[in-house]
Amino acid sequence: MATANLSGAENPSPDIYIPQQWSEAAESIAYDSTTSPPPIALICGAKNCGKTTFSRYLVNILLQRYRKVAYLDTDVGQPEFTAPGFLSLTVVDKLTPDLTIPCLKTPESLWRSFYFGDVSSKRDPTAYLKYIFTLYDYYRKEYCILNNNESPGRIELPLVVNTPGWVKGIGYDILVDILRYITPTNVVKINISFDKKNLPAGAFWLDGNCNGDVNLIEINSARQDSFNRSVLIQKDARLLRDLRIMAYFRQCFPSNQNTTIKELAHALASHPPYEVPISSINIRHLYCQVPSSEIFYSLNATIVGLAISSDSSENLPWCVGLGIVRGIDTLKNLLYVITPVSPSILEKVNVFLQGFIQIPSNLLQVQGCISPYMSANVLPTS
Repeated sequence: MATANLSGAENPSPDIYIPQQWSEAAESIAYDSTTSPPPIALICGAKNCGKTTFSRYLVNILLQRYRKVAYLDTDVGQPEFTAPGFLSLTVVDKLTPDLTIPCLKTPESLWRSFYFGDVSSKRDPTAYLKYIFTLYDYYRKEYCILNNNESPGRIELPLVVNTPGWVKGIGYDILVDILRYITPTNVVKINISFDKKNLPAGAFWLDGNCNGDVNLIEINSARQDSFNRSVLIQKDARLLRDLRIMAYFRQCFPSNQNTTIKELAHALASHPPYEVPISSINIRHLYCQVPSSEIFYSLNATIVGLAISSDSSENLPWCVGLGIVRGIDTLKNLLYVITPVSPSILEKVNVFLQGFIQIPSNLLQVQGCISPYMSANVLPTS
């Protein structure tokens, strides 16, 4: 086994052991191409094969050669830098000191993100692909130099694309569409021991109409090294999603507060909310239709995506974070929202997106209340 020593990070962690096959794959992506443009690497494979671990490791290797690396996260169930339900493009400029720990970004540090509002693309594959293609187009526009004369001083960035583990049925078709649209320079396919769950051998997404100039790297999943130490992140998907959401809303407070889930639940229940005028917000239910008389009832005590649209009819507003609707007062024309998003950004928000990301049950058990967020003064629309 090879050792990936991350001691160059500001807060070094114990050595993380990576299979030599993985090290060689990452090194080849980062260093085999000595000419421009920088690599675009897409990581794919079945569930729990190590895509996230390898992606984090690859970003660290790329940062040894490039000052910054772009990261396109297409896994809405287990995203790298956001709470669940997001698709995002993030520019990374620091090493990840511990490959076992997700790197949650504050809302202001995300570059571009969309709120899909669910943990699987199966809810709306068309919208899912549209978000991904829009994020990739943004990357191409901002971080790829098509003409040096037109873009003096612009820095080209390598791109790492992490994908979900749904690789059968519609999930397979979605992955093929992503591969054909992005046309990566490198594709890393991670195989597991149960062959029937793996992707087809070779460049499975290519046909006669697609460019075949790609470096396909097939590596095996690695669960333990020769000393029986785990090298992958063991996942309980639902628990990790809840922990991710709690970590996100923990950003509402100083870093030294609310060290336990119980403390966080109490702090959120008593946290002063922002007042948002109802008239300034366009409310969108992503996957259902709600009668106008029930809109505020359906919105209260839920998590919403906070989005900014230059046009209220725009289909793809950029999302800047999440909020908990703490209460609604239609007489005062106010929504009460708890969010770590700063006031300067929150005042630009004009769209609330309601999907299927829910408040973790651990945050609802406060002082015996079923839900401390259900406000008694919520009034029906007139």
